[in-house]
Amino acid sequence: MDEEGWFSVTPEEIAVRHAQRCVAGGAVVDCFAGMGGNSIQFAALGYHVIAIDIDPIKVEVASNNSKIYGVDNYIDFIVGDFLQLAPSLKGNVAFLSPPWGGPSYKTTENFTLDLLKPVDGCALFQVAQTITPNIMMFLPRNVDVCQVEQLSWLSSPPLNVEIEENCVRGFLKGVTAYFGKTAYWGVAQEISSVHICEV
Repeated sequence: MDEEGWFSVTPEEIAVRHAQRCVAGGAVVDCFAGMGGNSIQFAALGYHVIAIDIDPIKVEVASNNSKIYGVDNYIDFIVGDFLQLAPSLKGNVAFLSPPWGGPSYKTTENFTLDLLKPVDGCALFQVAQTITPNIMMFLPRNVDVCQVEQLSWLSSPPLNVEIEENCVRGFLKGVTAYFGKTAYWGVAQEISSVHICEV
């Protein structure tokens, strides 16, 4: 782990939850793989993962971490800019955990999607849609949930969406938005959002 990795990696319990919500078949594209926490959990369930990060050091660390977990044969690591690579990618699920801007995100009362890096959340979502409508977004706990739900309207017809609060040992750590077939656990209901706290 590098210094940034200690505060940016998805807690393992939450990464496991994300992997369990994946849609069977095809590859998972981890668009901002970082230290590989989510990629490893997707691979642990047997998914083929395309793990992308722009930082070669993070990719090297993630690759090493995948070997420690024994899942390196399931992951293809790519050093590159997701925004540039997206048009050439194919996958059944796109996982977005873009940079939140470091620990300073906590000082914002209402975290809006335009604060995400390297571009705003709306643009990221549209790029991910060029790969698949089955998108998961892991976002700060103080994210504007109404803005996140509105992303579903960028598709025609609008995508199913489910919002889940992710807690570890009783503390809210983040929010995950599930779109397309990753929403509702396959139940075809017209519910705008569900808030779940994992303990």
